[in-house]
Amino acid sequence: MVHLLSAQNSIFHQYMTELRDAEIQKDSMRFRKNLERIGEIFAYEISKTMEYVDTKTTTPLGIADTKQLKEQPVVASILRAAIPMHQGMLNIFDKAENAFISAHRQHHKNNSFDILVEAVSSADLNDKILILCDPMLASGGSVVSVYKQLLAKGQPKHVHLVHVLASAEGLNYVKAHFPSTNYTLWVGAVDEELTAHSYIVPGLGDAGDLAFGIKL
Repeated sequence: MVHLLSAQNSIFHQYMTELRDAEIQKDSMRFRKNLERIGEIFAYEISKTMEYVDTKTTTPLGIADTKQLKEQPVVASILRAAIPMHQGMLNIFDKAENAFISAHRQHHKNNSFDILVEAVSSADLNDKILILCDPMLASGGSVVSVYKQLLAKGQPKHVHLVHVLASAEGLNYVKAHFPSTNYTLWVGAVDEELTAHSYIVPGLGDAGDLAFGIKL
């Protein structure tokens, strides 16, 4: 299942517009804040799909019937671009466990590249709900490679893949290659074009550089 936030009118469109705007992008703090806000929106929407248990809560004036999450998710992010999204997720799922993955593209002269996963720090994933965040779903190779590495930490019972912006090609790649049937795709917006260097067009540029500065 694919949930597309841009299919409905909401404040998401303002944040997405500002992420794309070349002038507003010059303010790195604003860029990070918009990623964080979008992370919060995604987390709230995902929370609607989760299981809850009935509870009793003592108030100053009596007992209230309330609900609590049956279980907490594990929020996982691909460094570095997903850090603001991760914080947005934790603003909502404030009791969640966490995972962080260091991964990057290793480019070759023929315009091809490999995804190198250098480090994985994760909670136990066995029978957990995993939320895996990466702002940009370009070719789709990164999220598939990272998830395969995360399986060393356990087999989740369900996976939510969360992307602010995706290419149509990337979505099709994930659908064809993701090694799990129990997953849901959450996407902010979809752009049709993907360049030979696997950059989304019109896209928004390099999310990591825009959030944290140009890397060497």
